[in-house]
Amino acid sequence: MKEVRLAYGREGIVARVPDDAVVVTATELAGLPDEAGAVLGALRSPVDGPPLAELMTHQARHSARSGRNGGPRVAVVFPDLTRPMPNRTVLPPLLAELERFGAGPDRVELLCATGTHRLATDDEMVELLGPEITSRYTVHQHRADGPADDHVEVGRVDGTPVRIDRRYVEADVRILTGFVEPHFFAGFSGGPKATCPGLAALETILEAHSPRRISDPRATWLVTEGNPVHDFVRAAVALAPPTLSIDVAINQRRELTAVFAGPLPDGHEAACRFVEETSVQSVGARFDVVLSTNGGYPLDRNLYQAVKGMAAAERVVSAGGTIVMAAQCVDGTPDGGSFARLLAEAPDPEALDAVDGASETDRWQAQVLGRVLRHAEVWLHSQGLTDDAVQGAFLRPVADVTDAVAEALDASGPGRSGRLCVLPYGPLTVASAT
Repeated sequence: MKEVRLAYGREGIVARVPDDAVVVTATELAGLPDEAGAVLGALRSPVDGPPLAELMTHQARHSARSGRNGGPRVAVVFPDLTRPMPNRTVLPPLLAELERFGAGPDRVELLCATGTHRLATDDEMVELLGPEITSRYTVHQHRADGPADDHVEVGRVDGTPVRIDRRYVEADVRILTGFVEPHFFAGFSGGPKATCPGLAALETILEAHSPRRISDPRATWLVTEGNPVHDFVRAAVALAPPTLSIDVAINQRRELTAVFAGPLPDGHEAACRFVEETSVQSVGARFDVVLSTNGGYPLDRNLYQAVKGMAAAERVVSAGGTIVMAAQCVDGTPDGGSFARLLAEAPDPEALDAVDGASETDRWQAQVLGRVLRHAEVWLHSQGLTDDAVQGAFLRPVADVTDAVAEALDASGPGRSGRLCVLPYGPLTVASAT
């Protein structure tokens, strides 16, 4: 037997697995020796397009010609509390550079790209950004279901109105920040996703994540071109494009390993290519049992998010096999949201995977969960959920990951022990069985 440390909550847990278990992790890169310098370097020498200095100078001149005093207004978009984005590493050099060009706290507003996720508490926001930033800058948390005048229609995609947060649309300079990881139905995170769904109105998000788009086989890991989810997102954001997009790659210690800046889609595409080279690992064949996580905190803060780790395991588990998940879920399902209600209303797992009918908030996550459960059983170890809550999601609760893996292997075939694959970081690594 060997020990494998799993990303679980803030501290992680250790599982004991057979010596022949295949443990799949991304190629671990060293953190950049000067992270702040790397961010500044990307701003000054982007992948494509002019550097931030030129963009700011141009906009300042435009503002002066328009008779507006004080310089351009800047919106800086950052990921919410469900993402392991190193905001406290990326934002300080960016904000210092903006201040160097005359855009200080009085001209810059930070926009938290929440999509349909819950808003952060004051303490959580300080943890996310640091006290220096939260005490000096205005921080606005987007609400997809906010008042109608909070959003501006910038055009239509496939007949659907694209409505984006007014603070972003009306800014003179728009800067997106994000981290790139493989995404289970959008191909990759980062880039345009900061605006849509990050800052989009609910009706726009519902179309971007509609059952029809989610059920398309091209709506999957690593695919952006021809992916109906990413295609909608890219087209929607092109109606109100950012001035600059900054995407970073990180290692398991959440240190920066690369920084890419530029206009969309160039900078984001470069980041996706970089991440794909390190995060995709071939395992050759499927496994009877897959032990997975959701990448630890904050990615595993609720069951809704943990579906990503199940989808990562789905790629390499045999039909009828078992996925053993370890996700702490400190925020529960979360309770009271649409995802919890959809689970409670579904008579069986097959009902979750239905693609007919109107879309609604969180429908996409229930749909993916239903698809996973159609392919394999899922056993869940979670300190944040009661056994009843786990069973209510059509999953089997397990108290100990090591024992659950042993049981699943013993049950995988008559008189034999099955093959085990371990994804210690869940969706942060894409295992491929082909």
